[in-house]
Amino acid sequence: MEKINPREINIIDFDYPLPDDRIARHPLVDRDQCRLLVRRGDGSIEDHRFDELPDLLPSHSMLIYNDTRVINARLRFRKGDDHDGALIEVMLLDPAMPADYAQNFAQTSSCCWHCFVGNSKRWKDAPLTTTVLIDGRNITLSSTRVGRDGRTSIVRFDWDASDVTFAQVLQAAGELPIPPYLNRATEDSDSRDYQTVYANVDGSVAAPTAGLHFTPRVLADIAERDIPRRHVTLHVGAGTFQPVQTDTVGEHPMHSEFISVDRELIEELANTTRRVIAVGTTSVRTLESLYHAGVAMLDGNWDGEVGQWSPYEPHDKWPTVNESLSAIAAYMKEHNQGTFIASTRIIIAPGYDYRLVSGMVTNFHQPQSTLLLLVSAFTGGDWLPMYRHALDAGYRFLSYGDAQLLLKD
Repeated sequence: MEKINPREINIIDFDYPLPDDRIARHPLVDRDQCRLLVRRGDGSIEDHRFDELPDLLPSHSMLIYNDTRVINARLRFRKGDDHDGALIEVMLLDPAMPADYAQNFAQTSSCCWHCFVGNSKRWKDAPLTTTVLIDGRNITLSSTRVGRDGRTSIVRFDWDASDVTFAQVLQAAGELPIPPYLNRATEDSDSRDYQTVYANVDGSVAAPTAGLHFTPRVLADIAERDIPRRHVTLHVGAGTFQPVQTDTVGEHPMHSEFISVDRELIEELANTTRRVIAVGTTSVRTLESLYHAGVAMLDGNWDGEVGQWSPYEPHDKWPTVNESLSAIAAYMKEHNQGTFIASTRIIIAPGYDYRLVSGMVTNFHQPQSTLLLLVSAFTGGDWLPMYRHALDAGYRFLSYGDAQLLLKD
């Protein structure tokens, strides 16, 4: 069979009709009572409930989830001394100075971020200010646009309290950025609903939504089945909501995202005989990026980022998973690193060969999205029957909707 060239894929082939009333605006009260579609390697489809997941996971498997936490990344300012002018919305994307997430959140007095700016044309050079109440004190927060990078701006934030961190500023002044396709304002309930129960590391502007279905009860049942759980970190960027707006996939630029994986897990994955089940497309992207980072190290051209098309470049002999991940572990030992930190622009589309992941828990994704391409690559291009079944059977779609368990066999 001729190998698919992902650059030549027409995105219109990944369209499907999604009625507005099938987009879940809120999650179920009991997260683990949502529906779960199971698709096995032979293409068979079963209907289940999410709290049945522990019994549906293959024996001798390992569950890997993304422990990122969504930050209050949306800040609103009004122009004018009386703050009664045009509304300017600043959406944080990733830290610019310091570029390290943890260091940036710990900054006092000032920091810089790459941002999307809403109503950008109305914001000239003058700083925008707002008053924030933190620990009973009124603190002035100002934002100044100090540069531009294509569609994004570099914004410096300053606040007049040297004992207050930027994390505290965001908690008090920011708003949780729910997905635009929910077509509603953020509600108080979203601060709970739009975080996984295991969220731990601040940095995302969107939730790894496959994890939203997990509850302490489901996690306890998984543990009882002797299925280990491990975590990785990928800070989800706003680009996850961006549909492919070009005719072919090859013209679509993937956004860069931060990944972090402990050396102990990399060493475990290099030698495990367990089946790796990834929770969410972000965990899939992180795990598959690890393999290609190791390949780059073996080839002597690792530069800190997994490129969009690096998995599709010609290679005389692809290394084994053990060889690739062992290269990363050796590199980390040599440089005395306990955590592997990198960025990835990987695009997983039909024509991609999965290396680590043999199963995934995921949601139902937007038409013409890179996430749908990822699912198609996993199912050998057989994504449409699942989505037709889900539409016919009344499943709920997108971030707050129902879930899928996709298995290789």
